[in-house]
Amino acid sequence: MKVGIVGCGFVGSTAAYAMVMAGIGREIVLVDRDSRRSSTEADDISHAVPFAKPLRVTSGSFADLQGSSVVIIAALAKERPGESRTQYLKNNCAVFREIVPGILTYAPDAVLVIATSPVDVMTNLAARYALEQGVPTSRVLGTGTTIDTARFRSLLGQYLKVDPQYVNGYVLGEHGDSEVMTWSLVTVGGMQLRDFCRLRGIELTPAVRDSIEGKVRGASNAIIEGKGAIYFGIGSALARIVDVILTDQRAILTVCTPLPESWEGANVTISLPHLVGGAGILETFPLSLTYEEQEALHASAGVVRNAIKEMDALM
Repeated sequence: MKVGIVGCGFVGSTAAYAMVMAGIGREIVLVDRDSRRSSTEADDISHAVPFAKPLRVTSGSFADLQGSSVVIIAALAKERPGESRTQYLKNNCAVFREIVPGILTYAPDAVLVIATSPVDVMTNLAARYALEQGVPTSRVLGTGTTIDTARFRSLLGQYLKVDPQYVNGYVLGEHGDSEVMTWSLVTVGGMQLRDFCRLRGIELTPAVRDSIEGKVRGASNAIIEGKGAIYFGIGSALARIVDVILTDQRAILTVCTPLPESWEGANVTISLPHLVGGAGILETFPLSLTYEEQEALHASAGVVRNAIKEMDALM
């Protein structure tokens, strides 16, 4: 029940706080290149423990990750003024080249959960480095469209005036502009969306759908413009993923992971509904999508594939 978090910025520290408040795990170890940052974050978060669940929060180095069942990677290269996107991506690749082997040297049995952006690309890279250490790609997954799926369900629940817990629908593909909202699969309380709307007299017009999709895709930019960074939603998503792994819940989550060669978009890392448990990715489920959704998903996979090729050219 030990969890490591490498990278103690807004996302990593918020994930730790979310786990403390929910009582997930029994020990959290924060690791950061800036040891003062990780130490003070650990102190601050540990002061919330008396108001939540018994849980030990400490800071340390890679060696202190020994025995971790899950390690979150939320580390980023330091962005320099005037630095190009390409150079920044290259720097992040260098950070992962150091971090992934460093983690697995001391926590070889851990499941790695990637939160670093661009998450689809960085998860692909982490899986490669993990494979070099003898760790199967099934034990490497990224947050993917977990947060996008939550946004989709939340916004749809608001429009339908129903608790989002009873809205089931997925956002698939890239965690980005090309992501696909699978309207054809949405159910509300087990009912097909169209049947629920008919029963309740709700009109779900193309304009309403476009509005919801726009808000899902634009959420990140809107939040960053308003407050400078995103961390509460993704921190909670990370806490949920970690809880699923620690307790082997066998939950279906839209995380991202390198897909098998049998999938038509081989050599790509995108989000699909995956069965997630104590060993990481247990199964990837095929979906009965409409033709338009299937085409959009393949287009999204192409966007990620091109981004991975760009990364490969930098290495």
